[in-house]
Amino acid sequence: MEIYRVGGAVRDRLLGLPVTEKDWVVVGASPQEMLDRGYKQVGKDFPVFLHPETGEEYALARTERKTGPGYTGFAFHTSPDITLEQDLERRDLTINAIAEAPDGTLIDPYHGQEDLQAGLLRHVSPAFAEDPVRILRVARFAARFNKFDFKVTHATNALMRQMVSHGEVDHLVPERVWSELEKALVTDSPQKFFTVLRGCDALAVLFPEINHDYEGHGQAHDGPSFPPALEVLKTSAAFSDDPCVRFAALINTLGNDLDEDTRINQAGTLCKRFRIPNDYTRLALAAIRLAHRAHSGIAKDTLLLMESGGAFKNTRHWQRLLAVFTTTGILNQTRADKLMALTEKAGGINAAQLDDQSLRGPAIGEAIRVLRLQLIDETD
Repeated sequence: MEIYRVGGAVRDRLLGLPVTEKDWVVVGASPQEMLDRGYKQVGKDFPVFLHPETGEEYALARTERKTGPGYTGFAFHTSPDITLEQDLERRDLTINAIAEAPDGTLIDPYHGQEDLQAGLLRHVSPAFAEDPVRILRVARFAARFNKFDFKVTHATNALMRQMVSHGEVDHLVPERVWSELEKALVTDSPQKFFTVLRGCDALAVLFPEINHDYEGHGQAHDGPSFPPALEVLKTSAAFSDDPCVRFAALINTLGNDLDEDTRINQAGTLCKRFRIPNDYTRLALAAIRLAHRAHSGIAKDTLLLMESGGAFKNTRHWQRLLAVFTTTGILNQTRADKLMALTEKAGGINAAQLDDQSLRGPAIGEAIRVLRLQLIDETD
């Protein structure tokens, strides 16, 4: 039985990045041997085991065969006879198909080290085309490694275009699309995720709203400028590391040529399509709905903005909302800081400060609101 470190851990170490994931492949072993050594089996479709001490995942070397459309249509085969090279061949990119032996020796049959040095995202074999999730992974890796100037090879991009034309992308499940997008949102270059999808024609299938921005902008490549929404997404990386804020900034800028109701409906449709989490959806829709109040300098509008934006009940949502407005240029930082200071003062007003202590029920809330409005009018 031989054990090798594989995938992201090897890749990231070679790039000089922190190693956050540790995956292992076991060659020459059977499921029973793993169980006899104290490993706990967790995989059903193919044997994956948890180390009895570290809890890290150890997968038996395997091959796979396409049995149906999409990324779930596979049959996996494991056997002690399967070689490390056969296991590595089924992986997506050459940079992810490097293994490391216990003594540090690298096994690199598909020249992943060369592609790491050249900054290339290249598919390992034609089997890449069997799994549409790999298109999303390439886009995500392009976003993550854009700071190293990684590029998708022409051959890989051509293969992805072929996959799109054959309808493979249509079989992606919403949760998997969102999972890859969310990972891309926390990179230094989240806009790259979409430019790669645009380059292989997948953007029009998955995100027609963003593709529409491209068509209106008249630019179809990752050059010095982007469509407005992607330009804002690019800028958002310098303003906030919160993926929720970055996503809302993107959505807030989509379809600026449309009226507010249409933009809200469009954003809601996109969020439903990929079953995007509620906190992301709520922030994105709120940013569109409340933008006109953020522009206003009228005290009543400012109070309504605070109330609707959760300033007094959901501080995290309110802070994120202001971050979205700052990122998109709706507010400058000075104005956002002033609104935060006003929120603290207005939020401190309570029933004990009312002149009329005989008030009850809704009348108390209305009286507090009057005092808050007065404070904003005098201070703002």
